[in-house]
Amino acid sequence: MLRVRPLHFTSAIESWDRLLTTLGLVLTEGDGGFRVFDSGSGRFALHEVPHGAEEDGTTAFTVEVGDLAEFARRTNLSAQDDGTSPAEIITADHGETCRITAPDGFTFLADHAAHMAQCADADPALAVVGVWFTEDAAAAARTLQHIGARPRPVPDADETADFTAKNGGVLLVRPAAGPPRPGLGFEYDGGLEPLRARLAAAGFEATMTEEAFGSTLHVPSPDAGPGTAHVPATVWISERRPMG
Repeated sequence: MLRVRPLHFTSAIESWDRLLTTLGLVLTEGDGGFRVFDSGSGRFALHEVPHGAEEDGTTAFTVEVGDLAEFARRTNLSAQDDGTSPAEIITADHGETCRITAPDGFTFLADHAAHMAQCADADPALAVVGVWFTEDAAAAARTLQHIGARPRPVPDADETADFTAKNGGVLLVRPAAGPPRPGLGFEYDGGLEPLRARLAAAGFEATMTEEAFGSTLHVPSPDAGPGTAHVPATVWISERRPMG
């Protein structure tokens, strides 16, 4: 199995909880400083940190798998033609996990899923999105294919690459200057106006931008504020339009 599950560090955990719940995610694990929410496709984890901590407002690009050893074996087998072995079982602060190291130096973790089923009460139209910004988009795309992510069509024949995970969530590769880094967002399958109305009713001011291949809602990030220039100002939710 493979499921998208970004891990977000925040000192504003209650505000994030309220935003995620309004978007249609459902709390399925934890209720204190560590919480995991299910969407219709993919999961989203929150980890509380002190205000002003180095990690405050940052996101880790992470996925969930069923069997760590088998996941590592299959990933390395897929990558052998590249002459690499990107998957390594390690012991992290939270226990045994699998670390993936890509050619651009980007690393991310594949954690063992605490539970396999997706919550049926979550909004089925909402998907969690993990983003990988990199100068080597082609190598990043190959790495995601090695871990079992499924390519999906993109509107332009450029360096961008879109993937879905078998058990939920979306992974995007986007070319960007500088060191590789993670990003996060959401996709909504359908018009965004009902979601915008739901956010407004809960007190969230969402702005809409129109783009060539769909609309995007921007909601002020719960982490944004004085002294947080490193934090994205908004959380984005893009309209998912089928290709063709």
